[in-house]
Amino acid sequence: MRHGLDSPRAWLTVVAAFVSSGVTLGTAYSFGAFFESMSEEFDAASGATAVVFGVTTFLFFSLSILTGRAADRFGPRVVLALGALSLCAGLVLTSRVTSLGVGYVTYGAGVGIAAACGYVPMVSVVGGWFVRRRALAVGLAVAGIGVGTSVMSPLAAALIDRWGWRDTYVVFGVGGAIALLACIPLVAAPPGDGGPQPPRFADALASAVFRRIALSAMVLALALFVPFVFVGQYAKDRGIGAVQAAVLVGVLGASSVVSRIGFGSLVTRLGSFRLYRACLVIHAASFAVWFAAGDSYAVLVVFVLVLGVGYGGFVALSPIVISDRMGVAGLGSILGLLYTAPGIGALIGAPAGGWLIDATGGYRWTIAACFVAASAGVVLLGGLPVGPDGQLERAPDARG
Repeated sequence: MRHGLDSPRAWLTVVAAFVSSGVTLGTAYSFGAFFESMSEEFDAASGATAVVFGVTTFLFFSLSILTGRAADRFGPRVVLALGALSLCAGLVLTSRVTSLGVGYVTYGAGVGIAAACGYVPMVSVVGGWFVRRRALAVGLAVAGIGVGTSVMSPLAAALIDRWGWRDTYVVFGVGGAIALLACIPLVAAPPGDGGPQPPRFADALASAVFRRIALSAMVLALALFVPFVFVGQYAKDRGIGAVQAAVLVGVLGASSVVSRIGFGSLVTRLGSFRLYRACLVIHAASFAVWFAAGDSYAVLVVFVLVLGVGYGGFVALSPIVISDRMGVAGLGSILGLLYTAPGIGALIGAPAGGWLIDATGGYRWTIAACFVAASAGVVLLGGLPVGPDGQLERAPDARG
């Protein structure tokens, strides 16, 4: 088997990234299925329970700085092994907690570290293995998140209904760790690395374009992760069954799969940044659909379908947009820094949405705030240097 760029060996890294991102983020994004059970058991308000998810997503995004750099320095296999250990330990310990505050630590740190190990480092490795088919490869790799979400959220609801949330966490922890360990032989550092790559934090922070994209992502994330926690509860509050409500997050994940692959294949024709900006517009439009949904399950399905399209494209295109601008050398450290921004948004957004729901006794103000935040994310992308091909112009200091 050839081991060069765009070779058959390169596609094995895509398989590993697909599985690792699907397991880790599918677990994190299934939290909405656990929300009601944990809230009731610990007699916690919506905002307080949503902090579990906020801490998890914040750690996932912010720790990607460290795990992305670790993959550049030590290789992806060590990082993936750490992710498997963290996922198993975090979920098994969460299954034994007696207070929600302890759950912030066990679940937040366990799943957050696992997701930081299983996504950004693996996607950066995929990006380094490809040149001609990079957009398609990255799109397929991150499609694992959508598949994982579409499977694990309804599966969690069904298992909780049968065995309870504690035993379900044990199943997810042990099963997820086994899947991550199986990915280790498939993943390898890209050819030509030769040794540790220098970090590029300074390059990224010095770039006004990078800073604007990061700020836009942070503002978008204030809205983006609210439905992962609350759309199922919104549906159950309107008399929809637990599994059927959890299917909404599954539909969101499934539609994101199509957009991840579809947008990746359209990059050469329409341009990565042009498509990326369109995805943020779709995000904002989706919250207008949710606002109009009322008690209609069918309209809720439309909402998550539309949101999934925008979300999937946002995830798939972010690494491509940044690598177009700054190159692929040291991409793990650059992406780790980029994803810190939506991590901050996620830490604030979901808990704030929960507190607003509690304070107003309904969801309309939270949904409206999400629409405003998503729209602001679009506005912040205006005026960036875009070439006639729809891509960001390459930075003078781009590498690789």
